[in-house]
Amino acid sequence: MPASRLDPIDRKILAELQADGRMTNVELAKRVGISAPPCLRRVRTLEEAGYIKGYHAEVDSRELGFEVQVYAMVGLQSQAESDLSEFEERCRDWPLVRECNMLNGEVDFILKCVAPDLSTFQTFLTQDLLKAHNVASVKTSLVIRSAKDEPGVPFEVLEERLSRMA
Repeated sequence: MPASRLDPIDRKILAELQADGRMTNVELAKRVGISAPPCLRRVRTLEEAGYIKGYHAEVDSRELGFEVQVYAMVGLQSQAESDLSEFEERCRDWPLVRECNMLNGEVDFILKCVAPDLSTFQTFLTQDLLKAHNVASVKTSLVIRSAKDEPGVPFEVLEERLSRMA
């Protein structure tokens, strides 16, 4: 079900939950302008349809002692589907890897990694990532600071696009 098939209330529910997933159903219903029972039904339908993948707390990694954030650009020797899938599965097992995205172009994958210190990341890099089957090259970039880290999608852009299409 593409976003264009969602009605404005469904899109508003998604936008509100993306901004604050902890609000009560009563508060959500109030914000989107419907009563609580149909709001809850809509939320459950959005969950079942896969629009809502889960709920989580946004934690401050630095406050928890994870001072190092690194992007690792990984090149593989083989891009056969079985080798790509094997690498993705391996990334799911590495706790320091928080995101793994396959790219087109010069780099096969970009990994977002967090670690408590450079020594921990270096150990992961040399003992795990560089020794992983099929890894041909790894280039890393240490994050100095982050100016923006906005999860989800920009609902205002979606609404603008849909209004132009109407």
